[in-house]
Amino acid sequence: THVLNGVDLHAKPGTTTVVLGPSGSGKSVLLRLLVGLMPPDAGEIWFDDTRVDGLADAEMDPVRTQLGFLFQLSALFDSMTVAENLSFPLQEHSRLSRAERRERVQETLAMVDMAGAEPKYPAQLSGGQQRRIALARAIMLRPRLVLYDEPTTGLDPIRARGINMLINKLKRELGITGLVVTHDLHSVEMVADRVVLLLGGKVRIEGTFEEVMASNDPEVQGFLTGRGSEIGATT
Repeated sequence: THVLNGVDLHAKPGTTTVVLGPSGSGKSVLLRLLVGLMPPDAGEIWFDDTRVDGLADAEMDPVRTQLGFLFQLSALFDSMTVAENLSFPLQEHSRLSRAERRERVQETLAMVDMAGAEPKYPAQLSGGQQRRIALARAIMLRPRLVLYDEPTTGLDPIRARGINMLINKLKRELGITGLVVTHDLHSVEMVADRVVLLLGGKVRIEGTFEEVMASNDPEVQGFLTGRGSEIGATT
């Protein structure tokens, strides 16, 4: 089974690219390939001028420190406080002092509108708050590229809108390049500079949100209206 079949994708620096598609179309697989969690069977993956597919873990580490990853269900460490969750990547990948780490934690929490949450544990937070903390952890190393895996899944419309606004804020204030995978059209409209629609493991259409919505392709319209055959989707 070809989950991804000849996908050609470029994320322009300082913009947000959204990869849209039905469940099983290969969106999350694409993210795992990009961060080196699984190797591609064929093709090439580049970060700037460095080809990263096939790199050993030790060789991939300098690239990974420039990448942030927002997991679909937040993936916070339950046994750690918010401060400890956010400090973890700094302890592992930076030379900041304890005081500098504390300052970075406070600064980043304020950035995601969660100031004062340092002593709390994930179980004491709502789903939307957990997603904000997970997003804060993803940007602790001030990465150049953040990968968002279904960032609004499981959130009500108000909390989802808040996450989308944060994605735009990070692009605007930190210059972060974003790659978002989702099937949420409301999110796409809010955050996308460029939309890539995957159907059957291939790029079916690429363009602005307005261009994709105006497409005359029946499979594209079938997906957008919820009346398609879910071409290429697996269950």
